[in-house]
Amino acid sequence: MQIFHCPTCSEQVWFHNHQCPNGHALHFDPDAQAMVQGSDCERRAAIGCNWSAHAEPGPLCRSCAMTAVIPDPEVEGAESRLARTEAAKRWVLAGLHRWGWFGPADPGPAPRFELVADRTRHGPESITMGHADGVITLDVAEASRAVQEERRERLAEDYRTMIGHLRHELAHYLFLRLSTDDPAFPDAFRALFGDERADYGEALKAHYANPRPAGGTHITSYATAHPHEDWAETVAHLLHLTDLVDSGYAVALAPGGDAYAEPDAQALIERAANFAMRVNHVNRALDLPDLYPFVLSDPVRDKLAFAHGALRRAG
Repeated sequence: MQIFHCPTCSEQVWFHNHQCPNGHALHFDPDAQAMVQGSDCERRAAIGCNWSAHAEPGPLCRSCAMTAVIPDPEVEGAESRLARTEAAKRWVLAGLHRWGWFGPADPGPAPRFELVADRTRHGPESITMGHADGVITLDVAEASRAVQEERRERLAEDYRTMIGHLRHELAHYLFLRLSTDDPAFPDAFRALFGDERADYGEALKAHYANPRPAGGTHITSYATAHPHEDWAETVAHLLHLTDLVDSGYAVALAPGGDAYAEPDAQALIERAANFAMRVNHVNRALDLPDLYPFVLSDPVRDKLAFAHGALRRAG
């Protein structure tokens, strides 16, 4: 993520800020990738959205307009968890906008989000999270660090955050878009990831019954379950790595230029791996977990490069 400046006084500000140190109101414009003197999104007061409403006709910003379902605000804690979920969604969407996705130049449809809660005024509710036919369903409970940690341990996932989950589910949606928009994409995908037409339900059953290690060919254990999950995990990690380098460069910690403008996937991956290794070393000095505890083998780098080319080309 970049660092921004107030359009009124030029003070340095950050992506989530609603006002600058001098008290001027801030509105993020995803098309300009800048803070502007915009109009309030209708959800600014309720969930702290700082995007400008002028990005779409009507009272909502582009990000909030993608959310079709929200949890009951009368349930204790639901609105604060929704606010953290939407903040993570805005961060992820801002990055994808830099590759041309979901903006005015994108001719295809945007995803729809159903952000729901497992606690309702009528009692607990079972939620099936994931992507289906352009709709991404997430449980806002995952905005809680305690819930994230419990699920990370239970599912043996080294990296489980709301931003991570959003990137994974959006990757499934992007696969749908790429398969529809580019006739050559499915065959190129299958040559590298395998045939996604294999029975998905049976593959997941087999994975959960006997999880395989990532080995040298997959970025995570979950990626071994099915080509769809290999793609989603790969794209999520591509977005992690790109944003890692971009954020490091913005604060003068990582060399190079704009990570989203880098056309050479292997150069981008190398920059990210080198920067992550350095931050891992610093974290170990404080007995903290590694920032990026994953191995980028050659086959994994090839998959990352394929995803990078597909997403930048389409965007």
